[in-house]
Amino acid sequence: MPGASAPPGPSTPPGPSTPQSPPGTAGTAAPAGGDVGLWPSVAVVVPARDEADMLPESLPSLLAQVYPGAAEIYLVDDGSTDGTGELARDLAARYGGLPLTVSSPGEPEPGWTGKLWALRHGIALARGGPKDPDYLLLTDADIAHEPDSLRELVAAALGHRLDLVSQMARLRVASGWEKLVVPAFVYFFAQLYPFRRINRPGARTAAAAGGCVLLRTEAAVRARVPESIRQAVIDDVSLAKAVQGSGGRIWLGLAERVDSIRPYPRLADLWQMVARSAYAQLRHNPLVLLGTVAGLAVIYLAPPVALGAGLFGGDTAAGWLGFAAWAVMAGTYLPMLRYYRQSSWLAPLLPFTAFLYLLMTVDSAVRHYRGRGAAWKGRTYARPEGEPRPQ
Repeated sequence: MPGASAPPGPSTPPGPSTPQSPPGTAGTAAPAGGDVGLWPSVAVVVPARDEADMLPESLPSLLAQVYPGAAEIYLVDDGSTDGTGELARDLAARYGGLPLTVSSPGEPEPGWTGKLWALRHGIALARGGPKDPDYLLLTDADIAHEPDSLRELVAAALGHRLDLVSQMARLRVASGWEKLVVPAFVYFFAQLYPFRRINRPGARTAAAAGGCVLLRTEAAVRARVPESIRQAVIDDVSLAKAVQGSGGRIWLGLAERVDSIRPYPRLADLWQMVARSAYAQLRHNPLVLLGTVAGLAVIYLAPPVALGAGLFGGDTAAGWLGFAAWAVMAGTYLPMLRYYRQSSWLAPLLPFTAFLYLLMTVDSAVRHYRGRGAAWKGRTYARPEGEPRPQ
């Protein structure tokens, strides 16, 4: 889903004079779009399941979008039991702003994940008028947007002829565990899906961040989404692959105007966030899991072990090699810490954080083989039909 300074703001066009961004995330800010004459229409689709705690902060930020063209919000109440739909209507009445439609799709049909079922319903509503909206903004109920977020996303899409523009929302970093784990979460995502490679024209690597995806409606129709990815647990990456595979051009980077407000204050909360879908990210393949565990161990855990061998075992060469590798590792992590406005002193702790992620990933696989699978908001998903089973 990772240079010596924090990523530039979304209005800064990436180029030779742009400050470098976290490793693998070149051009993390949405490319500048230039002047737009006639602004296209946009439908904002928000799937929401039991999000009454998030909506008071996130929904007003969408209602308050300053956008020169036509825009409307479709909030899909996906079987909530906490009054999410009623709260959304109350907030719209209180704050005004963009028009809001609240609807419910009922329980997902067999073969659909809950979020994609909700997105299908919202997109169908948005396209139910005499003319399709030009763009769809797919955003989660725990995402807060700056007032010009939509305008910047559309300008970038138009200015660079992009079919999909996705920004990875800046996650909350308030508790001690969040400060330790969250920047590493994004760092490891960007190692798995290098942004520079994704954003290159003609790229074969594809990924997106599901919290904020601007999608051209024509591209969605051409890629047959969300129907073509209806079973996907990692829906954002699947969406990007579908759009790219149908000839669309995609872009992914870090956000400066988009923030996730969902708290993960305890290690248990962060563990659940990672473990619920980590093995699905590895396509439920034990060989890929083994390679991932080995890679984490060699790259992030071996340097401290080598340094320890030098300090306590008298192996000077191993000690210096371990120290150098640890220093390089920490250096590659510094830009992500700066992006999250965290202390540089957290960089040397990356091996410990990597060890936590190793355990979380293994736990995700254990859950899968015990029949618990990927889970979210009371729903659990097994391996999608048609996904190859390991031999």
